[in-house]
Amino acid sequence: MGSSLIGRARRKLRIRTKISGSTERPRLSVFRSGRHVYAQVVNDADGRTLAAASTLSRDLKSTLDDDKKTDAAKKVGALIAKICLEKKIDKVVFDRNGYLYHGRIKALADAAREAGLKF
Repeated sequence: MGSSLIGRARRKLRIRTKISGSTERPRLSVFRSGRHVYAQVVNDADGRTLAAASTLSRDLKSTLDDDKKTDAAKKVGALIAKICLEKKIDKVVFDRNGYLYHGRIKALADAAREAGLKF
């Protein structure tokens, strides 16, 4: 394992001890790979995923042709917010999953807030 991965795993554990999704406020978890960004809304009490979106989603895949990764993350944030609001979820707890809050993670969070999610 690389040292950056170990650091992220430690940060992730530290965050997850404090953050947990409930029925009233599910957890918005974000994962980023080198090429894609994934977001899912999870109810940890039931262990169920309530909503999910990524750069591989059918709704977005065709619109991301020449977008930069940060712009793609903004679209994922807006899409996850739209899906949540359709399912009557308006408040979530943001889980940055051990990533630093800047770049794609911040872009996704800001877009989700602008689209109507509260966290």
